[in-house]
Amino acid sequence: MRESIINFAYLISAIFFIFGIKGLTHPRTAVKGNLRGAIGMFIAIVVTLFNQHIISYEMIIIGIVIGGTIGAIFAVRVQMTGMPEMVALFNGFGGIASLLVAGAALIEAVSNNASHLQMLVATVASGIIGSVTFWGSLVAWAKLQGVMTGNAILLPGRHFINILLVAAAVVVGVMVVMNPSDFHYYWIIVAIASVLGIMAVIPIGGADMPVVISLLNSYSGLAAAATGFVLSNNSLIITGSLVGASGIILTMIMCKAMNRSLAHVLFGVLEAAEGSATADEVYAGKVTSTSGEEIAMLFDGAQRVVIVPGYGMAVSQAQHAVRDLANLLESKDINVEYAVHPVAGRMPGHMNVLLAEANVPYEKLIEMDTINPTMEQCDVAIVVGANDVVNPVARTDPNSPIAGMPIIDVDKARTVVVVKRSLSPGFAGIPNPLFAADNALMFFNDGKQAFVDMIEAIKENE
Repeated sequence: MRESIINFAYLISAIFFIFGIKGLTHPRTAVKGNLRGAIGMFIAIVVTLFNQHIISYEMIIIGIVIGGTIGAIFAVRVQMTGMPEMVALFNGFGGIASLLVAGAALIEAVSNNASHLQMLVATVASGIIGSVTFWGSLVAWAKLQGVMTGNAILLPGRHFINILLVAAAVVVGVMVVMNPSDFHYYWIIVAIASVLGIMAVIPIGGADMPVVISLLNSYSGLAAAATGFVLSNNSLIITGSLVGASGIILTMIMCKAMNRSLAHVLFGVLEAAEGSATADEVYAGKVTSTSGEEIAMLFDGAQRVVIVPGYGMAVSQAQHAVRDLANLLESKDINVEYAVHPVAGRMPGHMNVLLAEANVPYEKLIEMDTINPTMEQCDVAIVVGANDVVNPVARTDPNSPIAGMPIIDVDKARTVVVVKRSLSPGFAGIPNPLFAADNALMFFNDGKQAFVDMIEAIKENE
């Protein structure tokens, strides 16, 4: 009866998780979805604690206090622009938690002569996936944080080294199963997988970070599911499977948005092809700069304005100024929309989160596939901090590293205003002909200050 009640409670928590994930699929229901997930986790934790016979509740309370304090500090101090880095860290924390719990369970099971094949295989899986997740996430965090270069770091023979590491992990994993009483094998496999995690992520450039973060999120779920099999905990198996499945689905969606395979993201490198036009050839004598006053005059005859946010908006924390400009234009009966590219920013949904923080109405956020057919009817398109996701060479140059990647067709608008500090390239490292187009104006300025200048200029012209 006790076991049935516990499994029923786990089932209830799993239902909350499923409906929580469903709620997270739309910004309007995201808060409720997050709350449902929290309720499901609370149920799972309480039931798990009551199910233990030998447990130090004092240590559990200490852990809750320490972890809760760290979490509260993160929640209060981390800016919305730092969300990608925090998500990367949280993925890593999930991975290391799984591998440590699996290791502790292995020691306990062997000490009590309770180890069995399923438990040992799951322990090996948890150790490998958890280590790859933790160290891969740390590398992703370091790239996003600027601790290390965001460019691809290409080590000679890296693919061969990775194959050797995988083979070594499998061999040592077999040793763990064959001789579980020698705990050194488990920590050796953790060390090998740690190196593999680092080697797997350092060759990936910043342009692919949204995909990498999503994939590492999936890994953390798989590590948790494997640990669930180690502990014979149904709730952990279910939740880990949900995270793993949703993460890989999101990863494939992101790859589709970039028109690249997952294998190309993990093993390919974005680099300009030989013979590609240089920045001097693209921009020399063709770039037209502008000012807030000139842009204000553009709005006088505009009926429809489309704003395209990019990572530059996040860096300058311009989302509130962007919203203020939109509100001002709408007060003049100008229709304002936001064209959001699926991989804009550094994590899935990055731009959506920032604009939601600025209280931009959800219905104003238009997906790329929906807005592209109407871009020719756009009077003014304002690109703030985006680069590769609006680069027309993705359509015109088959030799480009971003060839075939779906982009937002801002170049088809009547006038394009690009807000950037300079003509520096995006993560793909290639020049953008949009900046030198006949219908394009460059507003060289900090993202936030640029929108403040536009707002002041419009008010002065009233």
